[in-house]
Amino acid sequence: MGLLDEMVKGLAGKVLGGGGQSALLDSIFNLIKNPETGGLQGLVQNFKNKGFNDIISSWISTGENLPVTSDQIENVVGKDQILRIAKKLGFSGEEVSGGLASLLPEIIDKLTPKGTLPENEALLQRLSIFKKDLLNI
Repeated sequence: MGLLDEMVKGLAGKVLGGGGQSALLDSIFNLIKNPETGGLQGLVQNFKNKGFNDIISSWISTGENLPVTSDQIENVVGKDQILRIAKKLGFSGEEVSGGLASLLPEIIDKLTPKGTLPENEALLQRLSIFKKDLLNI
């Protein structure tokens, strides 16, 4: 696995103290593939609608990723969704939004290596491979 994979796995370990990497990644991947919210395309559109086009575009492009704050993540994802994830994982909303702010840029960057959003089937395939690789480093 590459350096990026190791970094994302390391961030997941820091966010959850090492024990909940799979649960956090599952939550992020569910957010990315949730058909009720439009999946990855819907998430991207939410960033744009909330005024964070530069941020989300940097994650998709082949250049450097711009940072995002936990407050911006909460604005885009929604406080209710953050709290649902937090309850499921047994963490605070602040820990989850901070974890998403750390991990989501790298994950979306990894899912869009050529600077374009993958179609649904390709996205599901990439998510499956990505999670398997991350958890087996």
